Amino acid sequence: MAPKFSVIIPVYNGESTIKRAVESVLAQTWPAHEIIVVDDGSTDSTPSIVTAFGRGIRYFRQDNAGVSAARNCGSQQATGDWLAFLDSDDWYYPDRLRLHAEWIMSDPDLDFLTGDYDYVRPDGSRISGSMEKHASGRAMLIKAAGSDNVVMVEEELGIFIEEHFGDTHTLSVPRQRFLSLGGYPTGYRVCEDVFFLTKVCAVSKRVGVICRPLAAYLIHGSSATRRDPVQAQLDNVRTLVALITAAADYPPAIRHGVYARLRNARQDLGAALSRAGHRWSAIKAVMPTLWENSVMAGLRDVISMVRG
Repeated sequence: MAPKFSVIIPVYNGESTIKRAVESVLAQTWPAHEIIVVDDGSTDSTPSIVTAFGRGIRYFRQDNAGVSAARNCGSQQATGDWLAFLDSDDWYYPDRLRLHAEWIMSDPDLDFLTGDYDYVRPDGSRISGSMEKHASGRAMLIKAAGSDNVVMVEEELGIFIEEHFGDTHTLSVPRQRFLSLGGYPTGYRVCEDVFFLTKVCAVSKRVGVICRPLAAYLIHGSSATRRDPVQAQLDNVRTLVALITAAADYPPAIRHGVYARLRNARQDLGAALSRAGHRWSAIKAVMPTLWENSVMAGLRDVISMVRG
């Protein structure tokens, strides 16, 4: 049976980018079943831009509650059997939905699907692909051996959690599975996408990976990570610490991936603090690695912070 995609676009004060995002979904070679835009309390001209598209867009507005709440709202309203997501400053390439839809029809046992994407500058120029930059992506490219499609199996999901190459805008997941897992966690400013990705990986055995860029991920200076790198990394660690608790009963490979990702996040926090001149805080930031991962790993991280 042909899948029906509900594409959910959360937006907050996205007047400069939301039109491009919506148009990229309207231009799909496999038409979306519906496009749902959830306005998270915008105070700019976002509402008028979205409603100008007319009945082709289902528009919902909520009080500002964060991107997770907006995505979850859209998922509750969706009528398609598959969900796809797109942030308002990114955009789909024309075959994004088609490549997933055709594979779903030929292999209905896939638990969810993901794929490659491009990092792009504000002028639209390409920086690099995601799969080539991440160890988990490079492993899948080698496994694919030139094919556009490759299946990622259960034992390969741990490294995917540690360093995932497929972001929210390349994720396709059955709506009922999304709802049964509780959707995206609320109350977190960053890394909520990894939190949900870990939950869905924990109950998955076969994941479809498209080894072609499906979408563009915009790199810009106004992102939270670049505005306040220390706070962004503090938020990242906070989310992953909560994920550790949630992952207590997950398969061993998934738990290992979460701990590895938390270690990387602590290193990033330490580096951000060190660059800001807070050497002692940087050392304290990585010290939990001593008991979360291994003494040797923790010592290496502490020594790296001592050396700056």
